[in-house]
Amino acid sequence: MSLSGKTAIVTGGASGIGRGICLRLARDGANVAILDLDLAGAEKVAAEVMAGGRKAVACQVDVANRSQIDTAVARVRQELGPIHILVNDAGIGEFVPLAQMNEAQWDRMIAIHLKGTFNCTKAVVQDMIDAKWGRVVSISSVAGLGGGMGLVHYSAAKAGIIGFTKALAQELGPLGITVNAIAPGLIDTPIIRKSQLPEEQIRGWIETVVGRTPVRRVGAPDDIAAACAYLASEDASFFTGQVMSPNGGLYT
Repeated sequence: MSLSGKTAIVTGGASGIGRGICLRLARDGANVAILDLDLAGAEKVAAEVMAGGRKAVACQVDVANRSQIDTAVARVRQELGPIHILVNDAGIGEFVPLAQMNEAQWDRMIAIHLKGTFNCTKAVVQDMIDAKWGRVVSISSVAGLGGGMGLVHYSAAKAGIIGFTKALAQELGPLGITVNAIAPGLIDTPIIRKSQLPEEQIRGWIETVVGRTPVRRVGAPDDIAAACAYLASEDASFFTGQVMSPNGGLYT
């Protein structure tokens, strides 16, 4: 699944699933741009990519801000060339019941996940159209498929990504561009630790999920990176408008 000669942008690439995807795409031959609010983290991942012999660029962006995305994409084009692969991974998470949720919490969740996916895809899609080849992979969630307690805003945003993916796949398929989504189950990433839940509650929740999961473990970023690498490859040219769900067998 060689990606030699390809340029990839990964949003939210400074940690967790995004970092795993950056390193995997680089290992498969791509040059990688890491876009994240955490510039220091993005620069660290860029250094890891370059240590492996690939080119890398780190950019500080808020994916909800279109002008920041446009500026970053222009820099990536200048330093790495046209964009062939986009991975929309930037995201936030929090648990809050709808009765306690305020409008700002709703708006920010939708802005990061759904508007961010729109902003980034819109910014790079012409490169793919011009090349008659491209890969758009957006990270959704099992919460976007089946919902989640205390995750109304998160589930709605992740479900929106799935709808976006299916519609755009129909538009871009005739142009040689595939558009897919990955809906991970529970993955051990820093976003879990930033959920503002007590540590004891997080630990109990993870133990419960593991007990219900056929493979008896939580997922790792590398599990999602492997799925992404396939979707980004030439081998996946007949795979579009799909939702791949690496979840250890636990669907709800």
